[in-house]
Amino acid sequence: MVGSSNAALAPVAGRARIDVLDVLRGIAILGIFYINVPYMAASVASFSADIRLIGWTPADRGAWVLVNLFLAGTQRGLLQFLFGAGMMVMARKAMEPDGPVAVADLYYRRNFWLLAFGLFDVFVLLWPGDILHIYALAALFLFPFRRLSPRVLVTLGLGWAVLTGIGIPEHGAREYAERTVLARQVAAAEASVHAGATLSPEEAKTLAEWRKHQIHAPDAALLAREHTAHQGGWRPYAALAWSSWNRVTDEWLFWNVLEAFCTMLIGVALWKWGVIQGLRTARFYWWLLAAGYGFGLTARVIGVAETLSFAPGPRSLWITGEFARLAIALGHLALVNLAVRSRLGNAILAPFKSAGRMAFSLYFLQQFVGMYLVFAPWGLNLWGRFGWGAMAAVSTLGVVLQLVLANLWLRRFASGPLEWAWRSLAYAKLQPFLRPGISAPLLPDRSPSASGAFAAAAQAER
Repeated sequence: MVGSSNAALAPVAGRARIDVLDVLRGIAILGIFYINVPYMAASVASFSADIRLIGWTPADRGAWVLVNLFLAGTQRGLLQFLFGAGMMVMARKAMEPDGPVAVADLYYRRNFWLLAFGLFDVFVLLWPGDILHIYALAALFLFPFRRLSPRVLVTLGLGWAVLTGIGIPEHGAREYAERTVLARQVAAAEASVHAGATLSPEEAKTLAEWRKHQIHAPDAALLAREHTAHQGGWRPYAALAWSSWNRVTDEWLFWNVLEAFCTMLIGVALWKWGVIQGLRTARFYWWLLAAGYGFGLTARVIGVAETLSFAPGPRSLWITGEFARLAIALGHLALVNLAVRSRLGNAILAPFKSAGRMAFSLYFLQQFVGMYLVFAPWGLNLWGRFGWGAMAAVSTLGVVLQLVLANLWLRRFASGPLEWAWRSLAYAKLQPFLRPGISAPLLPDRSPSASGAFAAAAQAER
């Protein structure tokens, strides 16, 4: 039985693919480019301290608001949902207690290779914001949860949102309460100043702490390292990228993996309910759209307004941020599932299907072009020259070019080049690279037997 199961395992292809999952994946991998470009193109030390320091024209403000309302975190959320759903697609032969071990073996081998690709992205392509190694680590824990009920999965999946809402690992309701008390104490101290009274030591301390929260100056040492790295050669450039990754992983690796794992659990539940793959009614998706966008965008609009006040008062997104991220991601999911049901919507979203089918390759292409060609000191050297508006325009141009490339590539090839490599490594067998019916231009053997072998291989892939 194990032998026959092994023989049946193959990448999902042809009509067995679920188009809406490809569309969602394509939108997510291209949408995440808008989030990543600023970390390639601008001083992270500057905009982390104050978003106005890299440009604050009306176009910059509009671009920053739109990205942070609709895209920030939500594209990552869609990818995490899809990771959970993808695990269920792969594990469909292992849902019974005596399911084949070959499925688990393939699943874990696939994710160990994903981890290797992610580390390549960090250390060779120099991308400190890599998500692949995070997702690979989270996915290693996901497989044993595949048989839980959707309600249990959602309950567990909301664990990260609850933790962040409380204030673990930072901010949350605890800091909201502390900052609210501090704001009241500041108001009382300032009233004393206006009344001409002498401040008590406690009031002076309160005002000093408040002013500390008002400071929006970048870290001078990090700012200097950034400028040095973008004026030198490969070594200082790589050292900056690696140190950034080390700093993030030291502080956030566990929490990033936990976020991804919890959201993947929700993705498994969405698959079991038939939500993510478009099996529910149009009425259901309209309700999901209204609920997701209604809560998520309301919470973010309030949070964005608080941020744009540039005051050190409490921020509601410290409590609602993760819930809003999940809600807007669900709104995106519902919108896509509604759109593909109409002829116009399906035509508009059709190009994203190809992007979704080679999302892995496009993700690496984004890092290579950004980190080695456009913003590298030896490339076009455009680092530090753009504000938020210009970076959004660059991202849009990049998205359009990626869409064109993906659709042209898949006219001839069965998958993206890195999808092909990943699948071949995971299955320990070379997978078909050309599309069925496409002949390799340099093949000398055009005999009937060779054509028959190719057709057989293509049929096996399907």
